[in-house]
Parts: sequence; C-alpha cells; structure tokens
Amino acid sequence: MRPPPGFRPGMPQQPSPQQQQRPPQPGMPMSPPFVNAAAPMYKQQQPQSGMAGTFSGSPVPRPRTPPALDGTPHSVPGSPPLASQSPTISAASSAPQSPITEQHHRTTRKRMYPEQIAKAYMDQPNTAAGPMDSFSSPAFQSQQQQQQQQSSPVPTMTAQGYPGTQPQQQQQFQQPIGNQVNQLAGQFGGMNLANAQVAKSIPLLGAAPFIADLNAPASPIILPQNSSITNSPYANAEESYKCCTVNAIPSNESVLKKSKLPLALVLAPYRTSDGDGSQVPVIADSVIARCRRCRTYINPFVTFVEGGQRWKCNLCFLLNDVPAAFDYDAQTQQPVDRWKRAELNYSCVEYVAPTEYMVRPPQAPAYVFVIDVSYSAVQSGMVATAARTILDSLDRIPDEQKRTQVGFITVDSSLHFYNMNSALPEPQMLVVSELEDVFLPTPSSLLVNLSDSKEVIQGFLEKLPDMFKETANVNNALGTALQAAFKIVSPYGGKIVCLQSTLPNMGTGALKVREDPKVIGTAKETPLLNAGSPFYKSFAVDCSRSQVSCDMLIFGGQYADVATLGCLPRFTGGQTYYYPAFHASRTEDATKFAHEFSELLAEQIGLEAVLRVRASRNLRMSAFHGNFFIRSTDLLALPNVPRNQNYVIEVAIEDELRGPTACFQTALLHTTCYGERRIRVVTLCLPVTNSVPELVSSINARAVVSYLANKAIERGLTSKLEDARDAVVNKTIDILGVYKSQVLGIGKGSSSPQLTVPDHLKLLPLLALSLIKHDAISQTSRISTDARSNAINLIRTMPLQLLVPYLYPNLYALHSMSPEAGEISENGVVFPTPLNLTTERLEPHGCYLLENGQDIFIWIGRGVVPQLCVDLFGVKSYDQLHSGKMTLPVVDTPINRKTNLLIGKIREMRRGNYYPAVVTVKEDSDPSLRLWFLSHLVEDRSDNVMSYQQFLQHLKDRVSYYEQKKGGIKDF
Repeated sequence: MRPPPGFRPGMPQQPSPQQQQRPPQPGMPMSPPFVNAAAPMYKQQQPQSGMAGTFSGSPVPRPRTPPALDGTPHSVPGSPPLASQSPTISAASSAPQSPITEQHHRTTRKRMYPEQIAKAYMDQPNTAAGPMDSFSSPAFQSQQQQQQQQSSPVPTMTAQGYPGTQPQQQQQFQQPIGNQVNQLAGQFGGMNLANAQVAKSIPLLGAAPFIADLNAPASPIILPQNSSITNSPYANAEESYKCCTVNAIPSNESVLKKSKLPLALVLAPYRTSDGDGSQVPVIADSVIARCRRCRTYINPFVTFVEGGQRWKCNLCFLLNDVPAAFDYDAQTQQPVDRWKRAELNYSCVEYVAPTEYMVRPPQAPAYVFVIDVSYSAVQSGMVATAARTILDSLDRIPDEQKRTQVGFITVDSSLHFYNMNSALPEPQMLVVSELEDVFLPTPSSLLVNLSDSKEVIQGFLEKLPDMFKETANVNNALGTALQAAFKIVSPYGGKIVCLQSTLPNMGTGALKVREDPKVIGTAKETPLLNAGSPFYKSFAVDCSRSQVSCDMLIFGGQYADVATLGCLPRFTGGQTYYYPAFHASRTEDATKFAHEFSELLAEQIGLEAVLRVRASRNLRMSAFHGNFFIRSTDLLALPNVPRNQNYVIEVAIEDELRGPTACFQTALLHTTCYGERRIRVVTLCLPVTNSVPELVSSINARAVVSYLANKAIERGLTSKLEDARDAVVNKTIDILGVYKSQVLGIGKGSSSPQLTVPDHLKLLPLLALSLIKHDAISQTSRISTDARSNAINLIRTMPLQLLVPYLYPNLYALHSMSPEAGEISENGVVFPTPLNLTTERLEPHGCYLLENGQDIFIWIGRGVVPQLCVDLFGVKSYDQLHSGKMTLPVVDTPINRKTNLLIGKIREMRRGNYYPAVVTVKEDSDPSLRLWFLSHLVEDRSDNVMSYQQFLQHLKDRVSYYEQKKGGIKDF
C-alpha cells in the first residue's frame, strides 16, 4: 500500500514534484567533494594579459586594445552580477579609449616591471594600484545575452604583496542583427514543444569558457509525480554511482536516431564512501524480494497492489508476492514498518547474500607478489622500496578474520620460490631454472597464512633488498613467473601483484622492443598500442575463469610495453600503475610509488564478483567498456572489484517503451575482503520522452565525455588515432547540430554568426577539445607509446570525479591568492579561483600551480620577484631554483604554508590511490619539461591542433551544414 500523504519514513521528506533536483544521498554530494561550492565569495585578483584576435566569421569586433580573458567568471545572460563583477559601469568609462591612453598603459606596465613591483612587495605589501578606467561600447540588449571581454590589465599588488593585476570592467560588444533573427526563429521553432523545458542559449564565440561550471550539477532528473513509493530524497541514484548520458530516455529507436545523442550508462558501483555517515545501507535479515521473471530487486520505484500483498515490477511489470517476512523483524520478533525498509528508500543498498548465492564458501583474500629482481629493478631501487612498503603495509592488508594468505615469487632468468611455513625460523628459497614447463617445487607452504607466518614474512622482506644487490642478470621471465603464480593461487582465487622493471625477454610471453620513433603520431602507431603477444590476453582469460585478478606496477627506465602488460589488469578487473624513469634515489619517485602501492594493498576490494545491469523492457545493454571479462551477453566477470573503478555501458532500444519512466538496476554480487557474500544494488529511474528538445535539455555533459573517451579509445585501437579524434569532433557537431535544428528551429543549411549552445552544454566543446588534445589520442610525436598506453588505461577506468580534471586540469595563481585561499574554512580547504588554460593567463612575474590528479606542476616566470622565491621555495633568487621533480620545502611564510596545504588537499581530495608528484617548471627550463607543462594549456593552439576559439569556429561552420553530410562524416 502507498503511505499516506505527508508520511515521513524516519528520514527527510521528499521534495515536491515541481522541485527539479533531489538532495544528495549521504556521502553522495551533488558535486565532487573537493569543490568548495559553499565557500564564501572573495575578491578575485588574478593575472591577465591580452587575448588573441578573433577569427574570421566571428561576430565580435576586434577592439583597439586586445581584451584580456582572465579567470573572472562571465555572467550568464539574465542572471544577477557576480560578487566579483561590478554591477554598473560609470558614465566616464563609456568614452572610447584613445591611442594615447593605450600607449600610456603600455608604458606604465613597462615602467612598473620589475623594479616597482619588487619595491612594492618589499615596502608596501598591503597597497594595491587604484582602479583603472575601462572603456566599453554600447551593448545591444538582445534577450540580455552579452559577450564579456576585459581590457588590458595593469600590474598591481595583492593582499600578500606579490604582483598581480587589478580586475577591469567588462567590455561589451554589439550582437549582430542576424543573431536576433536566429534567436527569434528559435523562439518560434520551440513553440510546438510539448512541455519541454528548453535551456537558455549561450553564445560561445569570442568569450573564454566559464570553467567554474566544470563541476556544476548535471541537468536535474525530472520524474513524474509519485514515481517513487516513499518520500525518501535518496530514492534515485546519485551521479557518482550511476548516471546516464541523457537524463531522459527516448521512447523509441527513431527518436534516439533523430536526436543523434549517445545513450549509455556510466557506473562506479563500488566507489568509496565520503565519511562515516555515507555508508551504503546493509540489509542483513536475508529477506530479498526479487521479480520472478526478470529477477529485479525490489526498489523505490515498484508499486504495491492488492492491499500491499503484491508488488508490481517496475522493469517488466509482473506482479510478485511480497515475502511474508518483509514486514517482520526476525530479531525482535515484532512487526515493522515496511516503509522504513532501506530497499524502499535508498537507490543504493547492499544485501547480505544467503547460501543460494554461493557456489562455494566465500574465498579468503590471497596475494601472490611477483617481483622483478633483474639488474635494472635492483639498481633503480624498486626492489628495496617495494620490500619496505610491503613490510610497512602488512598490518593494512585486509585480514580481519585472520584468513588472508600471501606468497612471493622473485624472477630474473630463473624463478625463486619461498617456503614461509610458520614452523621455519627463516624462509627457504627454492630456485627453478626450467622455464618451458613450469612446476612448483613444493606443493604447500608457498601460500601461507599472513597472521601465522607474519614473523617469517617480515624476516624475508627485511633481507630481500640485499639478496640480489650484486646481481648482473639483465633477463626476465615474467610469463613463466605468472604461470607459476597462477598455479599457486588458482585453487582458491585471489590476486597476483606484479612489479615489473625489465621488459620480459625469456620464456613464455617474451617481448621485443617495438617502439619506433618514426611511427609515433602517425597511423602506423596503432599496432604499438595493442598487445604485442597473445599470451597475456589468453592468460588473463584463464585467470578470470579461476577468480584470479592481476595488478601491474610497471617501472619504465626504458621501453616497458605498457600496452601488452596492461592486458592482464584489463581482462581481470585489476589496475595498472606506470612509473616512467623511476629511481628511488629521488625522494619524489620513492614517495609516490610507496604511497600508491601501500594504498593498493590496503584497498578493501570485492572478490569473485559478477556484475549485471537490468533495464526496463525493450532496453538492452549493447556494449561494455572497462576492466572486466564479458562472460555472457550481459554478465561481466570481475575476479577483483577495485574501489572507484569506472565502467561505461551502451544501451540500445529494441521497441517502444511502455510507461512514463524507464529504470536501470545494477547488481554487483561479490565477496567482501572480510569474507561476507553481498549484493550491491544501484537503481536509476529516468523519465521517458518522445521529444528531441527534452532529450537535448537533459544531456549530462560529463557522462557524454566519459562515453566519448571510451569510444575514442576503442576506435583508436581498432582503426587509427586520427579516426578517433574525428569521431569525437563529429559527435560533438551532431549534438550541437541537433540543438540548432530541433530546439532553436533554425533550418537546414542556415548559417549564423554565432555558435549558440544551451547553458548546460556550454563546456562540452571545451571538454571535447581537451579530449582530442589529451595524451591518449592526441596528434603528437613527443609522447612515447608507453605514456600513451598509460593514459589510455587511466581514461578507461577513471570515475567522473577524476576524469574531468585529468582532461582539463586546474590552474591557480599562487602569487595573487586572495587572503582566504589556502586556508581551512568550515567547508574545508578554500582553493583559489581556477584560471583558464591558456598562456594569456601566465604573467612573466607570476607563479602558478597546475594539477590534473596525476601530476602537480609549479610554473615560475622568469620575472618572478626574488622575495617570492625566498618565501615559497626558500632560495634567494630565480636562478637558484631547480626544475624537475621536487618536494616543496616547509618555510614559515603564509604563501608556503598555503601552497603546501593546497598540495596536500589535492593529493587526498579525490577518490583513487593516486599520489601526484610536484614538478617545478621554470620559464626558461629544459625545453621538454617546458613543453610538458604547456601541453596542458588546451585552449592554446599546439601541434597543428586548433585553439579553443578556432575549434569553436570550426564547430560553427560544420554545424551550419551538418545535415548535408548524409553519411559523409564518420562518428560513433
């Protein structure tokens, strides 16, 4: 039965149906936790510089003085002015700027730098230059849409006393009359939309992207009234667990084809929680209500009928009996209120599985370490660092029930096994030199109980660094060692953790150096990105059948063939970590490896798992992307379920959908690392529509980019990287073209002077450009195939919270931080306002921090104030700074304390085991290091790839005539 109106099942009441957005679930924020969305606004003081001139076809006239595009948030048309913007423009500022005034500004800037800046820092740390007059032309108020530019900046002093710039008044330009006509046509074209909520349009050309919205919530899910049977605000899935590329489902295949939109799910069902209060509810009473036909688990979107005695499945509409114990608590032996049951109030729940969900008793965690002990591994310090990390992490390995087992194999040209029986005073080494037909020298004691043999294991790890320190063996038989590890662990199931430094060159699975600098960046590079030996894929399939997963930690002093070795984690649900040019003598290398390896060992993984996604009738899962093995048409096998790993699943529509909503339910059957069999169920409900404008207004840009990234990688590995880049661009053109024709109502072949997009898609072109410029598929000859393969592995597995900054990094100005930036507030650490990724933001005297979740760069301009070098780095001048990896020293100054706090927060604020190292880059440092940093500034033109404004112009030209292609453009 349905609860009476206004009934509260012991939790916050559900918002009204008119409210477009549900509150987040516990620990499931609407935006990633590292975003200080609730932090108070503060005065923005950021470096600025001139903007490049607009391109041909742009409606924005070139100003006399090139306007600067800094990180100041651009106002959305029709919205009130932001706190950092001036709400009015004085009459004096409307006068045209004379060439004399322009020359005066240039002279003033030249005269202030660098003597006056240094003097101001030393003598007047709290003074700032007075406001400078800004000049603007009359703005044409067409639907309150205005393009915002800024005039040339004048250096000034921030509150900390480091040189910055004074924010200027925005400069506004007229919109062409043709733009009004197009907008008016769009209004008439949209009049026939049936209750479609059309997002307001945003012009893109001539303006910097508003990157502050990169982490804004996606389009809200607007469900019909009474879709959920309880008032719980947590009934629908939160984006970090499961989301769809569109927050409305097409009613049939023809609507989907007409919309040209991708339909796919983005999953991270086993993500970490955000705190003690965000744990997934666990149902331990063994009452599991499932549909008799489609096996769907009962959820908040079912319907109770016949006085509450039966429930109607929301996927296949079959009537099922309610279990007798559904309203009864076996522990207290008293009736309970069914409306308070977690499965009717939460989209994500876990069931404790009864015995019928088990083929065998829950397996114990088992780890077999395969450690390369060849010459390069020992000389780089990898062996010693790995041994010390495992020794320090023994207490962190999940072993609550004292059942965890471990084993060790070291390998060079021979295999070295270790008998670690707890009765022995020290481990026994057993050497096997036969590589053709591997065998185990002893049938037992190669895999031992961690608790029972802990002292023996500790003794082994303490001696391991010295056991091979005199080796000169440069060979490695990895394939044979993997076969031996598989024989040890396959009867039980578990994990093989492989630490590899030397390219396998002996025995089974031997590899050769395939990298050819001449083919990098060309169509012939694709074979280098695929496996070089069939052994590793076939071995991974055998592992998957026996519930064995593989994690690869690859140390690339030279060519390591990451593309081939990465096959093992890909098909067994594992993870790949790559450490190029690793050497433990560099503290930064050793710290990064030790931290990530320790977190990997301590991870509370899921074991012997299978994952299935069920959907409403006439919806079918058609393709899968991620690290797993497809056991059947819709069943994914994951011997190991790492935390925070991402999966993308494409959805096909087979026939007309029935009902006003469609549901997707993910069921992950797994064994926890504590020996309990559980089923994690995540349910997502979306409205069904036959309106293309409604589909467009419901697009989730981040989910679309995740889909595009996985499809691009698939295309690049099967065809060539150029086809992958073209497909990303063409799909972006499709989406924008549909908006133009189906929402704005602008006819086929009609050209407009502006590229107009809905507000929620204003950053889609930026993310698409970032993707085609990313190391995974970019057109460049400067990146090695190992680095490209590692980027592919990362994109394939990263959750959305990690993927977005990995594609479009965050750039902060350290020398002009506001007083509250870098401090701890009630909402956490306050980050500076991010800047757009373009060299126009880099002042010659500036110091900047750029981070993408994998690396942290600190860029120092050659004109940096000497006192800033003293305060931040503890050196006297720019010349004494060293480029490359470093550990930021601790200096008792505000800027050093703030920067160290920001770096620490960056390393811990996102889900995942990654620990980005700090790399300092001087403006005149090594060219390769400098280019590495500049390659992240995706809004600039680089390697014959368009800048952001050029890319927008290209999209506008193609969107104007995209309907005429008729199959002439290849996309996904």
